[in-house]
This record gives sequence, structure tokens and C-alpha cells, in this order.
Amino acid sequence: MKKPVILLMGPTASGKTELAISLSKRFPCDIISVDSALVYRGMDIGTAKPDTETLRRAPHQLIDIRDPEENYSAGEFVRDARKAIDTSLANGRIPLLAGGTMMYFRALTKGMADLPPADVALRAQIDEEAALSGWPAMHLALASVDPDAAARLNPNDSQRIQRALEVFRLSGKPISEWQGAGPGVSQDFEFIRIALKIEPRAVLHQRIEQRLDQMIASGFADEVVSLRSRPGLSRDSSSMRSVGYRQFWAYLDGDYCAVEARDRALFATRQLAKRQLTWLRSENEVFAQDPLEADAIGSISSHLAQHLG
Repeated sequence: MKKPVILLMGPTASGKTELAISLSKRFPCDIISVDSALVYRGMDIGTAKPDTETLRRAPHQLIDIRDPEENYSAGEFVRDARKAIDTSLANGRIPLLAGGTMMYFRALTKGMADLPPADVALRAQIDEEAALSGWPAMHLALASVDPDAAARLNPNDSQRIQRALEVFRLSGKPISEWQGAGPGVSQDFEFIRIALKIEPRAVLHQRIEQRLDQMIASGFADEVVSLRSRPGLSRDSSSMRSVGYRQFWAYLDGDYCAVEARDRALFATRQLAKRQLTWLRSENEVFAQDPLEADAIGSISSHLAQHLG
């Protein structure tokens, strides 16, 4: 009999954390974070990380497990998530994976290829090319050698464009082919997929804007100032490519004013939400729920009860 693993997926600012905590009170769940920014220590305000008291009442695994100078890959997430899932199931509980990093969900549920390791020198070369021509031009260069990968990426998604180009230049093989040849996932799990979808889209955009303004009022710029003081951290570090951090680091570098940093961060966050929703639409066997409906938690709980017996 397959063991249940709940996947609570949704765009940024859709209320995933609150719903995960509510579900953990109704079912014997262990919450496992699926967020590429929450893994980093010291990145609290700009990631909307649950505060210490919340984490004490409702522990989340895979939060604060890396310093921001370090990289954290999808492969490492799968390893860490599988360990957390296995421990939860061994304790007779139900793993509840909640977050918005769709690449991590895909790697966990569909497997991933054993890609070539990172090459620091080649990454620096690609960054230099991008500094001269811009990431949209690098996206076009990727499209010429790997149109499938390029079609899935935003022209300004510097981190993933860089990785796709790096893999092709290292191996001569498009990253889309590597990913297509990836190993399968464990057949022991029944993934119960729940997607949070706020309609109309304008409501989600309003929530994103309100949350960003709350972050700024709570000292987000000061948090970035503190991070900038770390000697091993730069604006090119993977952690600092996270939405919001990238724009406010550039503001502190003098690239533009605070108002423009806020507007750029808002635009980037809305674009992120758009990509997350596009990914959710491509998923099969998903129970979709508007978290703002009156009895959203009751509806989700009823759905889970049917699967959990």
C-alpha cells in the first residue's frame, strides 16, 4: 500500500504557511518546507519566513539549513526531503510538503537527471557575457541550442539560464535531454496534490503588494545591508538572486533609488507568481482551492480525509 505524502503548492502570498499550520492541527502531519529561499539563515524578512514563535508551535523542516554563501540545489533538496519524509512516515505521521518552489516539487515527484557538476570558471564566463549583452540575449543563445529549456524559462531568469548554458557547454548535451533521461521516483508514495489558486488574479497581486510593503516597513532594506556585510556573499550568490534581495542589493549598490527597487521587486514577484500558476496548471490530479473562500480549510480537510481514510 502506498504511503500518503501531501503536497501543498501555491504561488507566493497565497497563504501556504497558514494553511499548512492549520492542517497540521487537524491531521498528524509533519511540515516540510519546499522553498529555495527559506533554506537560508539570515534571510527572514524578505522571505516571509515564519517567526520563531510560529516555528516553535509548528516546526518546519528544511528551514535555516544553509548559510547564504552556500549553494543549495534541487538534488540536495530531494535528498533532504526524502530523509524527512522517511522519518515522518517511520514515526507513523504524514509528511506535508508546503511551498512554492515548483522545481523542487518536480524533482521530488518526477525525478531528476544526474547533471554535470557546477563549473565556477564557466559560470563566471557566462556572467561576463550576460553583463555585456543582458540575460534576454543569453536566453536567445540558449534557445538556439536548447529550445525546449528556453521555452520553460523567463528571459530574465538568470540563474536557470546560466545553469542550462553551463550544462550544454560542459557536456554538449541540452539540459532538457538530461532532464528527460532522469531516474524515476519512488513508487512507494501516493502524492496528494493540493494547489492554492486565488481568483481573480488582481486579488493575488494586491496581496503580493501588501506583503512587500510590510516587508519594507519591517526593515527589509536593513536586512539586505546586514547580508551585504558578510565577506563571502555577493549579489551574484545564488541566495541573493532571490526575488526582492536581488533588487534591493542593486539599490544599495546605487543602481537605482529605493522607490524603483520596490517597484522592480513588486514586478519580479508578480512574474514569479505567474510562473508558479503556469506550472500548477500543467499538473495532473490536483485538488484546486481558493484559500480565501469561507471554508477553504474545511474543503481541503474533507479532500484529504477521503485519501487518508
